[in-house]
This record gives sequence, structure tokens and C-alpha cells, in this order.
Amino acid sequence: MTESDLRTAMLAALRRLDTAGLNRGSTGNLSHRCGEGLLITPTGMGADDIAPEDLVWLGFDGTRRGRLKPSSEWHFHQALYRARPELHAIVHTHATFATALACLRRELPAFHYMVAVAGGDSVRCAPYRLFGTEALSDAVVEAMHERKACLLATHGVVSAGATLREAMKVMTEIESLCQTYLAALAVGEPALLSGAEMAAVIEKFRGYGQGPVAAADPA
Repeated sequence: MTESDLRTAMLAALRRLDTAGLNRGSTGNLSHRCGEGLLITPTGMGADDIAPEDLVWLGFDGTRRGRLKPSSEWHFHQALYRARPELHAIVHTHATFATALACLRRELPAFHYMVAVAGGDSVRCAPYRLFGTEALSDAVVEAMHERKACLLATHGVVSAGATLREAMKVMTEIESLCQTYLAALAVGEPALLSGAEMAAVIEKFRGYGQGPVAAADPA
């Protein structure tokens, strides 16, 4: 994918977040690895106000290319890419239900097997830190250890993946799970799957989905 194609795909993804109700106005941000750096959405702008050329390129060496300022959260995007070479896309939103749980400063536990979509038996909640700071970056990297998502206390939610499609899928699933978990909490504390049960789910997920089709055995 060329950089031009990547910019177009990122903007389309950003607009899908708005359409799906996962993001509103200029509250969220999105990034993708690009060469020796990353492309990230500009600060203070909604999806409808951004053109592909407005995405800002930040080099891992501190250089910057673009006419606009990058998202104020570029610190944790860059920190995650440095810490996790397998990640190529990061999405951050203030999605309603995930943010509601984050405002309770509670993690998303193994109340449902699909929690494993984020790579573990829970989605951790990073402690509150001021937005746009190195302190928040450190908290996000720690909460995302061996995970593809985390909540940010009194703030929002982050998802990541090897592809933009995966990062978007994880974001959508975590928001849905948070909605279900909050509904369950309104009645009582839901039962949780054990560590062994979640380990079995995670292992089963490794071979889940559409893989290569094996050749038919000769008759």
C-alpha cells in the first residue's frame, strides 16, 4: 500500500468510527505505521474536516512532516509502536460504554469469552493520567502489555492491531462488550470465566477464522 492509499484508508476508517457512534467530533485519534515513523490524525479536527493530506507524519527520530499539528495523544501512539513492533495500527476513542466503564476505573474482566479478542483474560484499565503526557504514554504501554486494547481511567479506550482492520474490529468488539458488561452489572456481579477457561479460548482463537483452504485429498 502506498502512503497515499494508506492516508485514504485511514480517513475512511476515521469516518466509520463516527458513523458507528464510536467517536464524536475531534475527541478520538487514529494512527498507522508508515516507513520509519507513523501517520496520525491532526489535533482538534473532526473526521469531516480532515483531508488525506492533513494526516501528520511523525518520524521515530523526532522529525515531522505536515502543515498541521498532530493529535495531542501522539506520545502514546509512538510509545506503543516502539514497545510493540507487531502493532501497525492504533485507534483511540471516547466510545460511550467503554468510557463509562473507564470512568468507574474498572477493568473489563472475563465475564464473556469474547474478551479474549483483546489478547488476554481481561482488558486492563490504565490509571488516570493527564492527556497528551509522557505519564499517560507510560500507563498505556503498561496496560497494553500482551494486549490489543485497554481502557483509560476517566478518559476512553485504546485498541491496536497488526492491521487497521484488526484495530477497528477490536475497538468495535470492546465497546459492545462494555455495553453488555454494564447491563449485567445493573443486575449484579456476573460470573467470570476461570484463567484455564480463558486460556482455552485464547488458544482456540489462534486458529479461528478464514485460513488457507487445504487441497482436497486425491480420490
